[in-house]
Amino acid sequence: MPAYTPPPLPSDDKRWKIVNGTMRKNGYARHALIETLHTVQSSFGYLDDDSIRFVARSLRVPLSQAYGVVTFYHYFSLKPPGKHTMTICSGTACYIKGTDKLIAAAELRLGIHQGETTKDGNISLTTARCVGACGRAPVVLTDGELVGQMTQAQMIEQLERWAVE
Repeated sequence: MPAYTPPPLPSDDKRWKIVNGTMRKNGYARHALIETLHTVQSSFGYLDDDSIRFVARSLRVPLSQAYGVVTFYHYFSLKPPGKHTMTICSGTACYIKGTDKLIAAAELRLGIHQGETTKDGNISLTTARCVGACGRAPVVLTDGELVGQMTQAQMIEQLERWAVE
């Protein structure tokens, strides 16, 4: 049986070499679907139709299976993230300390719901089940930086700073 020859990379973008490295490391095996999709998302920020098709073709999985995985897992995003991202922890400790009020205030200020990005593409609002910093609840990640004991006023101030950039 001849050795498997994967399809050519979608472009010369160096990030595709990283994705290809993940697939090659796993022998282009079907079981590497989730890991490869994670690599695409961490490299490009989201999964578009072309990237999902490329991964499915490369790993020889049905396109429906690849889309099934992408739409099932909350982590994956089919839309590009905003310039800035605010992630509010909704784990038990944070929820008890009032993140439901933080989420409501952020949604009101931004005019979007959690999981969405403002129309101008500037700010994405997400939630996480737990970020592992329960002792600092309520916790918010601002562009990946953990801020503990976040108050509503502090959060709104951060959103305002991002809005004028």
